[in-house]
Amino acid sequence: MKDYCIRVSAGNGSIRGFGATTTNLVNEACKRHKTYPTASAALGRVLTATLMMGAMLKGDDLVTVRLLGDGPLGAVVASANAKGQVRGYVQEPHTQTKSKYPGKLDVGSAVGKNGMLHVTKDLGLKEPYTGSVPLVSGEIAEDLAYYYQVSEQTPSAVALGVLIDIDYKVLASGGFIIQLLPNAKEEIAVQLENNINNLPPISEMIREGETPETILGRILNNFAMTIHEKIPVEFSCPCSKSRLESVLISLGKEELEAMIAEQGKAELVCHFCAEKYNFNKDELERLLREAASK
Repeated sequence: MKDYCIRVSAGNGSIRGFGATTTNLVNEACKRHKTYPTASAALGRVLTATLMMGAMLKGDDLVTVRLLGDGPLGAVVASANAKGQVRGYVQEPHTQTKSKYPGKLDVGSAVGKNGMLHVTKDLGLKEPYTGSVPLVSGEIAEDLAYYYQVSEQTPSAVALGVLIDIDYKVLASGGFIIQLLPNAKEEIAVQLENNINNLPPISEMIREGETPETILGRILNNFAMTIHEKIPVEFSCPCSKSRLESVLISLGKEELEAMIAEQGKAELVCHFCAEKYNFNKDELERLLREAASK
């Protein structure tokens, strides 16, 4: 199944929803970062959520989600745009925690329950907007639902799931976000809650071949769902060697001189996609001349 995200409405405009399958892009991210299963699950959940949050934007707007708890994973970061492109990383990709429940990955303990969730939206204004809330569980979906309730005053149901095989391959990944808009009545919230509580785990549904359409259809089956958009999605990073040249130049003349004298070369790695860029002595000397001229 190809990865994609849908945007829907229901209940005469009182509900909006987003659903996504992200198995392939999460696999790509986990291969690039060489993540262990628990780290894969955490990264996959954040990538999936950020992707759906990107689908709420327009044009060249960007959203970045950053979780930083007191668990061994460190920071988990993802950034997405409105075009279905997402990238991300986990600070400690070789984190693996033991779960109390067989077959389950303890993402909450890996993230940690003490920490913060930050959501930054770059909407093309002078300054990006950042909303921050304390973590409530470290399980990510619950933390994002809490963020929407507290920071954006939008009651939301969030489900995220990543199923990992014994060979570390991602078998299934996806999620949904359902939001109540200001004109939603109380009985709508009650019915939605009942529908969501009766769902199997999201990763199991995706593994069994269910699509974002069928999953959201289960949740919104009483509310005349309308699909507005279907967006192909992918793991994509805009990094390039020329962009990293600017990073090296920004280090300044003395730093570049020391790099040339001590190593005669440089290797830079993009945090978001783990792509490596190598610079030889001639390239560093050219960058040194540019830095000296500024």
